[in-house]
Amino acid sequence: MTDSSPAVVSASKLSLTFQTSDGPVNALSNVDLTINKGEFVSFIGPSGCGKTTFLRVIADLEQPTEGAILVNGMTPSEARQRRAYGYVFQAPALYPWRTIERNVALPLEIMGIGRRDQKARVGRTLDLVNLIGFEKKYPWQLSGGMQQRASIARALAFDADLLLMDEPFGALDEIVRDHLNKQLLELWARTNKTICFVTHSIPEAVYLSTRIVVMSPRPGRVTDVIESTLPVERPLHIRETPEFLAIAHRVREGLHAGHSYED
Repeated sequence: MTDSSPAVVSASKLSLTFQTSDGPVNALSNVDLTINKGEFVSFIGPSGCGKTTFLRVIADLEQPTEGAILVNGMTPSEARQRRAYGYVFQAPALYPWRTIERNVALPLEIMGIGRRDQKARVGRTLDLVNLIGFEKKYPWQLSGGMQQRASIARALAFDADLLLMDEPFGALDEIVRDHLNKQLLELWARTNKTICFVTHSIPEAVYLSTRIVVMSPRPGRVTDVIESTLPVERPLHIRETPEFLAIAHRVREGLHAGHSYED
């Protein structure tokens, strides 16, 4: 991870304050963070700590009020225009009147990609998320987990190097979530994407990540950045090992320490 290419995400003294009818709301404060190519970085913290806001700043959906951020060496606006990232939301947000393959193809249609190329790309991405055979189904015919996999396929369809994931498995039951966590790690290993992943779950953050960014309550500050020492190959039972539990303990301590901050 020490090549000469620019960092995928580089934030320096980044702050964001929302102006509301009740007065200013400080969502992010003085965030310094660099994310390199091929990393899987999770963001964890209490509700309202700015995890999703930071993702939205990367995606040019929110603009910082202070500091600077670059995405692949570009401003977020330039990165958005060049379609440098895919975004997976908390809910699948699939159009119910479109089949799964047509939902996945939607960004390709918007980009003006030809039909033959669309079909090839949709086929490849559905294969990556294990949805071959469900192309002609409609979202309401699929389980919640399968719908979220279709949403991930849509974000992968135009082959951006950066994948932004905003708590995509939070609404799913634990068994389905475990299964999708394992599938996501396999997908990451096959594609070498850079992934920024928001979660409220300590086990999920530890299981998935190469680094875990712990954030404080609002205004969101980075209280700890934890490098994972877990091996690349991570069967689900690794969560019962002393090494895994030690990392989870440090994340929990970081979350508790963050609550000592005063607004």
